[in-house]
Amino acid sequence: MNSLYVFEIYPSIQGESTHAGRKCVFIRLAGCNLACSYCDSTEAATGQGVEMTLDAVMGKVGGYDIGLVEVTGGEPLIQPGAGALLERLCDAGFETLVETNGTVDITRFDRRAKFIMDIKTPGSGAEGRFLERNLEALATHDEVKFVITGRGDFEWAANQVARWNLSKEVVALFSPVHGKVAPKELAQWLLESGIEGRLNLQLHKIIWGADATGV
Repeated sequence: MNSLYVFEIYPSIQGESTHAGRKCVFIRLAGCNLACSYCDSTEAATGQGVEMTLDAVMGKVGGYDIGLVEVTGGEPLIQPGAGALLERLCDAGFETLVETNGTVDITRFDRRAKFIMDIKTPGSGAEGRFLERNLEALATHDEVKFVITGRGDFEWAANQVARWNLSKEVVALFSPVHGKVAPKELAQWLLESGIEGRLNLQLHKIIWGADATGV
């Protein structure tokens, strides 16, 4: 496919993952195959977006002169052109991140890209859609993320980390749902647990506010 349905492309500060704080260009693709309870990008998830050619996307991204790029959504990997986009970005020398919900087989895509896989907790309302074989396909540069809506989600996530020995293979991120779990509360749970995990705060919401878009 030579085109994609794009919701927005913009430069910002990477708010999450081990790359938090870095300048980053975000390519937010339209459409999603889930409907998570805490979704903070519902317009992108449910909207059609604007059709853009791969050349147009690459041209806009290149105009920002920023080396880090994240492809996100929605769920970006459901678009037929996603694979070609990742290959083009990697070939062009961009450090490429992909935020995915783990419902699409990642082995079909360019593994030079770094996958940040959001494993859906029970509180998301989308538990059970995850492809467990994706965990076996993770590379050491990939990361997994658990979005935590409460103590039950944390215990569930901790069990998954232990079950799959994730902290030995990749970085495991724990992110509190804004307005539902206080960062200090999640930090305490991590401290009391026996797992190796990383507290993952959304810096963009701290900088620009929880309701800001395009940041």
